[in-house]
Amino acid sequence: MSAGAAPTTPDEAAFREEIRDWMAEHLRGEFAGLRFRGGPGDEHAFVEERMAWERELAGGGWTCVGWPVEHGGRGLPLHLEVAFHEEYARSGGPGRAGLVGEGLLGPTLIHFASAGIQERFLPGIAGGTEFWCQGYSEPNAGSDLANVKTRARLEGDEWVIDGQKVWTSLAQWSDWCFVVARTEEGSERHKGLSYLLVPMDQPGVDIRPIRQITGTAEFNEVFFDGARTSADLVVGAPGEGWKVAMGTLAFERGVLTLGQQMAFERELGHILAAARERGRTGEPVLRQQLAGLWIRLSIMRWNALRALRVDENVELPREALINKLYWAGLHQDMGEAAMDVLGPDALLTRYSDADEGDAGELEMGGEHKLFFFSRADTIYGGSDEIQRNIIGERGLGLPREPR
Repeated sequence: MSAGAAPTTPDEAAFREEIRDWMAEHLRGEFAGLRFRGGPGDEHAFVEERMAWERELAGGGWTCVGWPVEHGGRGLPLHLEVAFHEEYARSGGPGRAGLVGEGLLGPTLIHFASAGIQERFLPGIAGGTEFWCQGYSEPNAGSDLANVKTRARLEGDEWVIDGQKVWTSLAQWSDWCFVVARTEEGSERHKGLSYLLVPMDQPGVDIRPIRQITGTAEFNEVFFDGARTSADLVVGAPGEGWKVAMGTLAFERGVLTLGQQMAFERELGHILAAARERGRTGEPVLRQQLAGLWIRLSIMRWNALRALRVDENVELPREALINKLYWAGLHQDMGEAAMDVLGPDALLTRYSDADEGDAGELEMGGEHKLFFFSRADTIYGGSDEIQRNIIGERGLGLPREPR
């Protein structure tokens, strides 16, 4: 089962074969246990091993494939970058420990940062030697990012940062965090924000994992209490943080959506396998439900493809505004379909202690994990309500919602 399209040129077909061959050769031995691990809801698994895998990818030239060559990438055209993400997922490539650095921060630095910052940080991302997390959301500034309260002030040649971030993925394993903080006293909403690069290993940073209903703790609260970073580690000019932060979100909603679609396709494959094991594939209502999910996955792919272009202002086209709203509902329906396939077994949580990436911790069965994790899809990354406002106001030009 595949919702992907066949290669359109001989060059693309050869490139896809090259990726498959390299993955088959390298995703074995010490890395064999990483196959299909470390995706959404499973980020806690095999963290150190997946960091080593980043260095393996870098050695083969498979990190940052779409970056310009002068910044450490391959400079691949968009259709080959898409091909890489699709074949990587099909081959069982593990969740990328360097995803935040490569997919979000790196392109942001290439477009907005000084040459000095680019030279300092891009090689570590491309080489798989430095790992990043995102300091956006706060207790009262999640979907409404402009309500940021974290503050930073200049003291000599350093920014001093005080505040709290929440839902910070992988913070406990990250070397650095890009932090949106308010740097102009008395500023409000989009004004007076700056985009700072902050080292995580320092006395002023306190990381507290948040245990989820899935039993995992990939999200964290991060408290900054007099944390410090160099005065020159600001991306763009001080006060321009909102523009830079929106650029980062544009990259997040871009080509990375294709890898996400492939992960969803793999999950649907597991649901179909469970239906076959239980002899339920002949049930008309269930067949229609599963076929509908496959169709919606195909639509997700084509929507993502048509929205991949980014303009000179680092903004995605209007078509991209629907992607988050679309896939969040789709993924939740996949979780519910998994429970429907399990039938009475859905009332029982299946555990396994075979997770070598988190020794001693019992892990929830895959179908249940999908169901529980997908409950959050319509909230994180911008709630459905916020997404509809964005579509209406930015995409359709409707009047702003009264505040």
